[in-house]
Amino acid sequence: MSTADEKYELITRRLQEVLGGDTIKAILDEGRSPKCYWGTAPTGRPHIGYFVPLTKIADFLHADVEVIILLADVHAFLDNLKAPLELVTHRANYYEHLLKAVFTSLGIPISKLRFVLGSTYQLSKEYNLDNYKLCVTVTEHDAKKAGAEVVKQVESPLLSGLLYPGLQALDEEYLGVDMQFGGVDQRKIFTFAEHYLPKLGYAKRAHLMNSMVPGLAGGKMSSSDPDSKIDFLDTPEAVRRKIKKAFCEEGNAEENGVLSFAEAVLIPINQLRHERQKGDALLEAGLGDQKPFVSDGAPEGTVFTIEREEKFGGSTHYQSFADMKADFISKALHPKDLKTSVANGIIRLLEPIQQQFKTSEEWQKEEKLAYPDPNAKDKKKKKEKVYHPPPPGKGKNAAPSAPSGDVPVVAPGPEVVHAATELAKQQPETPAS
Repeated sequence: MSTADEKYELITRRLQEVLGGDTIKAILDEGRSPKCYWGTAPTGRPHIGYFVPLTKIADFLHADVEVIILLADVHAFLDNLKAPLELVTHRANYYEHLLKAVFTSLGIPISKLRFVLGSTYQLSKEYNLDNYKLCVTVTEHDAKKAGAEVVKQVESPLLSGLLYPGLQALDEEYLGVDMQFGGVDQRKIFTFAEHYLPKLGYAKRAHLMNSMVPGLAGGKMSSSDPDSKIDFLDTPEAVRRKIKKAFCEEGNAEENGVLSFAEAVLIPINQLRHERQKGDALLEAGLGDQKPFVSDGAPEGTVFTIEREEKFGGSTHYQSFADMKADFISKALHPKDLKTSVANGIIRLLEPIQQQFKTSEEWQKEEKLAYPDPNAKDKKKKKEKVYHPPPPGKGKNAAPSAPSGDVPVVAPGPEVVHAATELAKQQPETPAS
């Protein structure tokens, strides 16, 4: 049984920032299990940056935290129409399939997670009344400032973007949690919630923030920028191509998405796999290749191996990310070797997730509905030909036209010939003169 201090260490390790840590400690000292939620708005296709928070959730479960996964469909619609209303439901379904596949592949038990769709409570009378109360309390300046890092910024912003931070704050109350977990890009929304929820008579919650993995070209990894990210369904060839093009200047560790992914994803997952090997009671078997990201024969305590052929100096085994980063800065670790090892690790992580996608017809169906091909053309139904007989004397079987100026001569039919013969028989014979 872990102590309160040990649980707090698990909850907060590898986080960039914690707001309200004393609140979490007080709950743990009482012997209660803290309640936490992590939310995501189902907009663009999720990218591998999601591995960062999803892997961290394993620490929460180890510390007996009750975790809610919020699929914020209403938020997705409000964020400058990044998810049109007719697609939101399908995208929420797609996200749920994907998130469960990632958790399962990592061995994180989804039976201990509760998935909630935002619209199941965000359209209620009580929730909307609280939203109106916020609207008469929050200034435009504060609402705009709170969403600056999360809500899409445009020259002429929509009113919906100003509502976004308030709704995210209210989610803490309506989900009944003690703390909210998100990326450090959410910090302004978190401080907004801490300031305004008490004005409605609700408790101030704690907030946990993980670091953000830079995009492949530097800057933020974004679902709307295909060149900055790797999708969960990208092929191995696409992964290697994107990693090869990624910004990874020799000796430069700043805004380096390749190096940061090793720190924030591969090394923590490596630790999970080591814990499972030692008999961790919480973690399940996981899917696919569960071998840690270290070479056979690596020294005890190795967190990551850069694999190289012997003719290029052989593999290097790192005992910590700090050692690995120092080698990169000193140029002892070449970008090409780093990229190769990280790409191999990403491909191994994605393989079991993609296998689940290939075997799930329901997930494949939702993927097509959630992200329809923008280049697909609607197939126009061919009109059925209806035969209209030509008028008399027209058409291909009609008699040829007479030369211009002549009266056409039409041969009499058999009925006409017969009628004329009978008529002739009835006429009296005229005596010859």
